[in-house]
Amino acid sequence: MAELRQSPAGFALGFAGDSFNTAVYLRRLGAKVDYLTRVGMDPLSNGFLAAAEAEGVGTRAIRRETGRNLGIYAVATDAKGERSFSYWRAQSAARLMFQDAADLDALEAADVLVISGISLAILAPFAREALLGRIAALRPKLRLAFDSNFRPALWEDAQTARQVMRRAWALTDFALPSVDDEQALWGDTDAAEVVARLRGWGLADGALKCGAHGVLPLDPSLPTPRLPPARKVVDTTAAGDSFNAGWLSARLAGRNSAIAEGHALACHVIGQPGAIVDMAGFQPTF
Repeated sequence: MAELRQSPAGFALGFAGDSFNTAVYLRRLGAKVDYLTRVGMDPLSNGFLAAAEAEGVGTRAIRRETGRNLGIYAVATDAKGERSFSYWRAQSAARLMFQDAADLDALEAADVLVISGISLAILAPFAREALLGRIAALRPKLRLAFDSNFRPALWEDAQTARQVMRRAWALTDFALPSVDDEQALWGDTDAAEVVARLRGWGLADGALKCGAHGVLPLDPSLPTPRLPPARKVVDTTAAGDSFNAGWLSARLAGRNSAIAEGHALACHVIGQPGAIVDMAGFQPTF
């Protein structure tokens, strides 16, 4: 999406979004990344494609749609770095993903697919079915990393969201949810209950992000890490997305420091304004 960031001087334009943020940070950490979406023929879509290519993110799976546009959101942050958003995405081309075989066939070239609940929410119901069916057919070669990112306004209703999310969790290899999203959708009383539910569903490879309260491993054999707090919080946009990138980068490389690396990257990102920030000075671990 196009990101309009408000500041005392006016608005600055960038390109961001939950899955794109993760893709960019994964690429910066050395992974080979292709991005799958739909964009329009408008100038903002052109700008997004140029930004993705400048980051080294592959664009060969991106299709263009006449009569549609790139989604737009405006974000403002308060003194504590917390965000408020306004969206314009009813005519977003991304809503047309997985409605034909080209998008589904592109998945066959991937080793790991990273998706979120936001992507599932904006799809047409038959496209969701097609996507989940193709993921199931491609396993175990294709591994799924999933972040539920529950946004109630994007779903038809909570029951549909629970049904679709439950199916996605059943296909998930790497689980990277946030506690607030899980509690809002499933009614868990606390983080421990979220972890217990996810483990009961067979999800033991991943982490539950708990904001300022830290991160809980889903693997019951792993201790809860003691993570230092962020030194500075300017803007919490992309905190979870960047954690996902750091975690996946370490996990896919076989390092046992995935939570620490995800936390380090998230702390670096929230210390600057915007979703995609300068990596200068970043240290992969504390």
